[in-house]
Amino acid sequence: MGTKRHKNVWRSEINDIIRGACGGFLFGIPLLYTMEVWWIGSLAKPQLMMMAIALMFIVVFLLNQTEGFRKRRYSWQARQAAMDTVEAIAIGITCSTFVLLLLRELTLETSLRECLGKIIFESVPFTFGVALANQFLGDTRNNDGDEQTIPARYDAAKKNESEIDATLADIGATLIGAIVIAFNIAPTDEITMLAAAASPLWELAIIAASLLISYGIVFQAGFSDQRKRRQQKGIFQRPSSETIMSYLVSLLAGAFMLWFFQKLTFSDPWTMWLDHTLMLGLPATIGGAAGRLAI
Repeated sequence: MGTKRHKNVWRSEINDIIRGACGGFLFGIPLLYTMEVWWIGSLAKPQLMMMAIALMFIVVFLLNQTEGFRKRRYSWQARQAAMDTVEAIAIGITCSTFVLLLLRELTLETSLRECLGKIIFESVPFTFGVALANQFLGDTRNNDGDEQTIPARYDAAKKNESEIDATLADIGATLIGAIVIAFNIAPTDEITMLAAAASPLWELAIIAASLLISYGIVFQAGFSDQRKRRQQKGIFQRPSSETIMSYLVSLLAGAFMLWFFQKLTFSDPWTMWLDHTLMLGLPATIGGAAGRLAI
């Protein structure tokens, strides 16, 4: 019994961390594609870095007092909010470091001071996203027994819906979410800079990260009635196939945005199209995942 309880505690903790990380990606990914933030971070003085951490702690602490990224709440809310704030900052720093490494903005040649500045300033929106994960994207189901009736009502309401309609709804939601995010990033020069520095190995890593984050947001983090998402009808009804399909749709939306803003033309080589699209594909996929949460 004790071993089972210990496993449940660890499973709950892992789910909380995944939920917080996914919330961070949803809120923080646009600023990770902003070179001005890279420059500010690389030139920031230690005093400014400490101030950023202090302000981040205060804001996240206040957010954790009301909701936070955990499903459960405790009686000692102030003490628990402080602990959750430290954990949220750690999650934000870890996620922002991971993406900066993925985008080659942090390398072995980068100085320690520049690395710290970039990580701290980029982790601010990530950490806010961690703290806001439940407040804006939490599962809206109640816990008083109605949870069992919601899927039944959902199945009855959707009984006559065809698989084609459900699939088109998923594709449309993915397109809308991907275009909203890609529309803000595609016109900038960051995509061109990142694509020029990326090797095929790093592009494969970006593909893997895009798929993993998309899957986590929609099917693992517990956002917006996750059980309902798993029961969604459609041709690509399995989580794995739906994730791959939505990634391809997001890549298509990203490529269209790059062409729309004249960052790519039909006279450009296909390798250039591939490099640029994959770079924009990461934020576009996260936007597509957010779009699917809405349906």
